[in-house]
Amino acid sequence: MITYKDAGVDVHAGYEAVRLMKEHVKKTLNDNVLTDLGGFGGIYRLDGLGSEPALVAGTDGVGTKLKLAFVMDKHDTVGIDCVAMCVNDVACQGARPLFFLDYLATGKLEPAKAADIVKGVAEGCREAHCALIGGETAEMPGFYPEGEYDLAGFAVGLVDVPRAVTGKNIREGDVLVGIASTGVHSNGFSLVRKLMMKEDKDLFKKVDELGCTVGEALLTPTRIYVDAVTAMMAAAEVKGLAHITGGGFIENIPRMIPQGLSPRIKKGSWDILPIFDVLKKAGDLTDDVLYNTFNMGIGMVAAVAPRDVDGICEALSELNLKNYIIGDVVCGDGEVIWA
Repeated sequence: MITYKDAGVDVHAGYEAVRLMKEHVKKTLNDNVLTDLGGFGGIYRLDGLGSEPALVAGTDGVGTKLKLAFVMDKHDTVGIDCVAMCVNDVACQGARPLFFLDYLATGKLEPAKAADIVKGVAEGCREAHCALIGGETAEMPGFYPEGEYDLAGFAVGLVDVPRAVTGKNIREGDVLVGIASTGVHSNGFSLVRKLMMKEDKDLFKKVDELGCTVGEALLTPTRIYVDAVTAMMAAAEVKGLAHITGGGFIENIPRMIPQGLSPRIKKGSWDILPIFDVLKKAGDLTDDVLYNTFNMGIGMVAAVAPRDVDGICEALSELNLKNYIIGDVVCGDGEVIWA
């Protein structure tokens, strides 16, 4: 059996790093900062504007998914991933993304390739209804191997403080609604590469279950959930939102749950995409590894009151987004409970 740690990523070391960082971060906070380190986006209140607007900021990158883009020489979708990873976190606080900036660093700048990358960034911004107002392209010979690059971004959104989604109103008995992902999205690719890229040619293999090559399935861009969040908030109160990124179900869903409660997840209550079955078989992965690494077909989870479930699900269905009731909130110690 192969674990994520075998692939070079120790998620528990990451959790410990965040714990240690919090003490330093707290020293920089002021009265306008409304969230602690560990949320999906930082909320910063704007004073003196007559109401209660607050900025919500998020930053992220595409990660080692870029290695697949290098091998397949396909660069026009990773920009969507970059935008999605940032704006989805911002949307988790109930904010509307306002603008985005990108950072592209490479050993040797290839204009056509850079244009393809930024094309994807622009497409992601259009999907998220935010402006791409700037960025940085850094050519760093000797630092990155020729033909390779890194891509990261930064998003800022706006929310009215009374409407901010913080999770503080989540109660026992609330329902967890999962929204379908498009695939692996942009997390867990150190393990993916260990399983599926023993040789570069592995990405070009056609797999019947996928209906395409392995590489095509894995490069499917991350879904952007901005419209989904907007529709849900228009339909009913959304008490909490979790973007299922690094750490999968086990790490991310508890991040929106108040102390003394736990998310109870019912396995089998949603459609698991074929790519996850392919990954499971390739590494004989246990459920613990799968659900602590990947989104398993659910890219975002909303916590809502039972009376609001129908309205929320109807709003998502109108956007042609598959959605599922995947569990509820129960008394507990904060960890995921499997049903």
